[in-house]
Amino acid sequence: MSRGKTAVIVGAQWGDEGKGKIVDVLSDHFSVVARYAGGHNAGHTVIIQGRKFVLQLVPCGVLRPGCRAVIGNGVVLDPLAFLKEIKMLREGGVKVDGNLFVSNRAHVILPYHRMIEMGAENAPGRVKIGTTSRGIGPAYEDKMGRRGLRVADLLDRDLLRATIENACREKNMIAHALFNSEPLDADSMYAEYSQAAEQVAPFVTDTAVLLNHALAAGESVMFEGAQATMLDIDHGTYPFVTSSSASAGGAVIGTGVPPNAIQSVLGITKAYCTRVGGGPFPTEVEGPIADQLRARGNEYGAVTGRPRRCGWIDLPVLRYAQMINGVNWWVVTKLDVLDELEEIPICVGYKVNGKKTEEIPALATGFDRVECIYRKMPGWKQSTQGTTEFPKLPKKAQEYLRFVEGESGAAIGMVSTGPDRDQTIFVPEFSAALLQPKSDEKLARVK
Repeated sequence: MSRGKTAVIVGAQWGDEGKGKIVDVLSDHFSVVARYAGGHNAGHTVIIQGRKFVLQLVPCGVLRPGCRAVIGNGVVLDPLAFLKEIKMLREGGVKVDGNLFVSNRAHVILPYHRMIEMGAENAPGRVKIGTTSRGIGPAYEDKMGRRGLRVADLLDRDLLRATIENACREKNMIAHALFNSEPLDADSMYAEYSQAAEQVAPFVTDTAVLLNHALAAGESVMFEGAQATMLDIDHGTYPFVTSSSASAGGAVIGTGVPPNAIQSVLGITKAYCTRVGGGPFPTEVEGPIADQLRARGNEYGAVTGRPRRCGWIDLPVLRYAQMINGVNWWVVTKLDVLDELEEIPICVGYKVNGKKTEEIPALATGFDRVECIYRKMPGWKQSTQGTTEFPKLPKKAQEYLRFVEGESGAAIGMVSTGPDRDQTIFVPEFSAALLQPKSDEKLARVK
């Protein structure tokens, strides 16, 4: 049985690499885009002819006519945040009804999850992780503790009421004892969320069935990650990580497609590096250079508005991400942010206690002993913004990209030279290998 093309889009650094734009650009060549992890703590920004859409739950493919969008079972869904996003999309003229689907097995975020997370993050003596305090972590905790509420359960009024009443009794006691939080009212919560459930219901289906049927029919499917490899719960800089499997393996767990359905993995990396919140960041810079990168790259969180920490591209991290995810192609974003620099340092390796190492420390504190080995490359001092062909880039920009490619374990397939859809370079080999016009899919299904 033949299947359509599949690709996983995964962040190769600490998130905010520009996955939203890339998913939007590529979704013109895919029939379905499925989000597989995270919650509304992920901000994917897409700019279409100067108009900005910030999506936190809904896959970016929804912005392309004819592309179905799926929120998979690995996502944790805040019903109110979801409905707010739906309203924004409808007002923006985006078709969502009949085009957007939510897994009946996705777990639900409720107000007591936010209460617990805010209390824990602000508790005296706690190491701050830098969470968005939107209840993501506690919702995953309840999922793994087998006391969570799923979307299918949300639609069962009796089960919803019983779950809310039981959870409020338990969580109110915990939050009051540990954090002196004000108690939540179960009756008002039930009234609000039972009403929200009615509006969510038309979008709910068994998305694993939907996706596997689409693949069997020869349709192409793209799997959209949230956060990034270095924030993965297992493989990231623990405990400064997110609460889900953000790496490429999460696409299988978080959507219900088999492992052998995944054909290619696209790793998204900025031409430099950023991080939001606490945790290790070996190539971080401060002062005027960081301010320049932040200003030119508009490095502020799409969800939180927090200024991002900025630094240089980290090849040990990219090699690690390539290994963990099986990256076939790199997509390099925000190349134009580097246009004005005289020279651009690249971290080519690590030293620990004066000795070179190929390993990424397992302990967050292990990064305190890391010394970055830099190679300085000349800047190109020319605008690359809007360039759409690789040979038309300044020679030194090409050399910079080829060096990154040669040292990171995968080929560069795309380069983003600005925030808009059209400000994108496609390497011909990448286009030939991965991009399949939807019209070809329709012909295949007819035959």
